[in-house]
Amino acid sequence: MYQHKKHLFFDLDHTLWDFDKNSALTFEKIFKINNIQVNLEGFLKVYMPINLAYWKLYREEKIDKNSLRFARLKDAFDALEIQTSTRLIYKLSDEYITYLSTFNHLFEGTIQILDYLKPNYTLHIITNGFKEVQHGKLNKSGIAHYFETVTNSEMVGVKKPNPKIFKHALSVAKASPDESLMIGDNLEADILGAVNFGIDALCFNYHKDSIPQHIDSIDELLDLKRYL
Repeated sequence: MYQHKKHLFFDLDHTLWDFDKNSALTFEKIFKINNIQVNLEGFLKVYMPINLAYWKLYREEKIDKNSLRFARLKDAFDALEIQTSTRLIYKLSDEYITYLSTFNHLFEGTIQILDYLKPNYTLHIITNGFKEVQHGKLNKSGIAHYFETVTNSEMVGVKKPNPKIFKHALSVAKASPDESLMIGDNLEADILGAVNFGIDALCFNYHKDSIPQHIDSIDELLDLKRYL
């Protein structure tokens, strides 16, 4: 269906790089370093929806990066009724960013699908993640060499789904909307953001969310072979 495309733009976190698994391992490490006695599974159950809510505010330019990093941890500890100091939360926030890219689990099929696509398409990354860790993730997970360009929201000054980030990414890639395809997991940021800019999009729906019928979706990365 999309074999005529020339440029494929991938999201990174939650699409190629297994953010949830790597994040859990990072929390396990920094809790151990700081001797924080908390059940990891219980913490993550509370933290993950809080984190998603703050990322939505961040995408919408309603909070800045530092507020996101601090508030998501404070709210999670408060919800669990765990007493922490402001200093400790800032320390954990910094250590989380420091250690996050030391864990680099990829989704199943990532290397295989990139090997499959690379000979026939030019591959790119568009990410909302923090610039200080995104390139580390790409390099340390061994997939940086697959991508010709990497567009980060911090270099553009806006985040997906803002059309400016898609315009910038296509400009850097020297690609037109009609020859491009966006592949990502987030319906609002990746899929609708691309579609509203005139780029076809395909949703990696590993989280099994409800997806509008007019949006093409896959449950596993290797399912891209059905479309490309």
